[in-house]
Amino acid sequence: MSTRESAVAEAEAAEPEQPAVPVPRPRRTFPRPWTACSAWARRWREGHPGAARGLSVTVTVLAALVVVAALVMPNSVVRLKPSAFVRIPAEAVIGAAVLIALPRRPRVVLAAVSGVALGAMTVLNALDMGFKQYLGRGFNVVLDWSLFGDAESYLEDSLGRTETLAAVAGVIAAVLLLFVLLALSMVRLSDLLARHTGIATRGTLIAGVVWITCTSLGLRISGVPLASDSTATALKAQAHLVSATLKDEAEFRKVARVDAFGNTPGSQLVPDLRGKDMIFTFIESYGRSAIEDPIMAPGVDSTLDARTKALAKAGFHAKSGWLTSATYGGSSWLGHSTTMSGLWISNQQRYRTVMASDHLSLTEAFEKTGAFDTVGVMPGVQKAWPEQKWYGLDKVYNAFELGYKGPKFSWSTMPDQYALQQYQERVHSKKPADGKARMSLLILTSSHQPWAPIPKMVGWDQLGDGSVFKGIQAAGNKPADVIADTTKSRQEYGKSIQYSVTALTEWLTRYGSKDTVLVFLGDHQPIARVSGNHASRDVPVSIVAKNPKVLDKIAGWGWTDGLRPAHNAPVWKMSAFRDRFLTAYGSTPHPKKG
Repeated sequence: MSTRESAVAEAEAAEPEQPAVPVPRPRRTFPRPWTACSAWARRWREGHPGAARGLSVTVTVLAALVVVAALVMPNSVVRLKPSAFVRIPAEAVIGAAVLIALPRRPRVVLAAVSGVALGAMTVLNALDMGFKQYLGRGFNVVLDWSLFGDAESYLEDSLGRTETLAAVAGVIAAVLLLFVLLALSMVRLSDLLARHTGIATRGTLIAGVVWITCTSLGLRISGVPLASDSTATALKAQAHLVSATLKDEAEFRKVARVDAFGNTPGSQLVPDLRGKDMIFTFIESYGRSAIEDPIMAPGVDSTLDARTKALAKAGFHAKSGWLTSATYGGSSWLGHSTTMSGLWISNQQRYRTVMASDHLSLTEAFEKTGAFDTVGVMPGVQKAWPEQKWYGLDKVYNAFELGYKGPKFSWSTMPDQYALQQYQERVHSKKPADGKARMSLLILTSSHQPWAPIPKMVGWDQLGDGSVFKGIQAAGNKPADVIADTTKSRQEYGKSIQYSVTALTEWLTRYGSKDTVLVFLGDHQPIARVSGNHASRDVPVSIVAKNPKVLDKIAGWGWTDGLRPAHNAPVWKMSAFRDRFLTAYGSTPHPKKG
């Protein structure tokens, strides 16, 4: 080896060994789905320019229609007609002016947020429609969320769990789709305005002038103003409702602390009813429409007249009038508590306030005397019921404590006739301890919507454990068939009232005594689809007794003889009943001031 080669070898040996540098393997790349879709769309547009232009215009027009429809959408079914959608929304004019002036990023953000907000207002309008159609009032964003659980339970009882879950999932999906659709539509329209600023500016100015002109001249189409500010008005109304609701809560607390009989000692409460067999009964959805509507009234009125004669034959007599309920179409507990408290309990917050108070209920007045055992029969109660304490009831029988083995009739857990027979066997036939009298509160449920299937009367000695109703339930109408048909709903509602009144009065003639005093009334009118969009909130109320002195006490009320109140019979607010009743039967006011 030469000297040079030897030196090179020594130098190489002296250098530290370097690690091998790995050669990177080429990465496989996959196109992202949206990139692939974008590329495909680009190629399609290039290959079909005419079709692409037509599709783009169509999507833009549809986006505009969706946004305008949401802006002018009414919040009641009666106003939901084509002319309501052929209007110029002020919100669209103002929104276009703002979007034209904004840079791209804030413009897109504002458009998307506005779309979501418009979706929320559209949902609120839809809720208003539903609440007005069923409960005769708009949706309250503060108080009414709790009612969705009751609505779901009602649907499950009426249609079945699978159908209810499918309906709920469908509603949620529709709401989410609405939000996305309106947000995307707003963004698309904002991009259009930005691309054609000059034309958009002139168009916005023209639309604004037209809107002002239509407003000034009061121009209308089919009775509907051509210039619209529906969304702004609805938003203002919702804000006012929220403010009024919060204010009402504080004011009602003060009202609930005042009670004309709050400090009345038990010895001075209902002295004229001591020793009586006192029964208060609510009949679900028993409203004025049942007695006066052309479709329902003939059958109901003939039943009331026939039952009045049957009562008279058994020695009972009745007087009847009208009460204006605090609720409509549903929320029965508001009607029950209004009647018993003497307070106008028209929403859930008021109800919670009263239930947590010591305001005297009419039923508690009997307990306070010390002369009555108090009991409730509640076939509609299927869970814990803490209200028992406020009502002053020593014992409550709920749906699971009445031994029923028959089928449910839609929402109603058992037929009224069965519930009354169980009341007879478990309560009424037994003498109270210590020689006391008894006060009972019964809530009958067979006339609850959807009025399908409806029970039929059977022999009282054939009721057994309720299994006799299996064939009747199976042969009855299906809820879905009645719910979807307004005329049939009205017909079947009338039949359900006939059944409930017949069951109650037959029980009375069969088991009532010379000391029995029955007060029965409706809790509210049926839903607007049955009673009509302009129906009153009045419900019938009757007092029935054998002892003529009982009815003599209310002779000055001007009520109609019999079970059917005359059209011009006195109408009181439901909240007036407690104090009038207590006063009529000898109670002495001792006010409690807040």
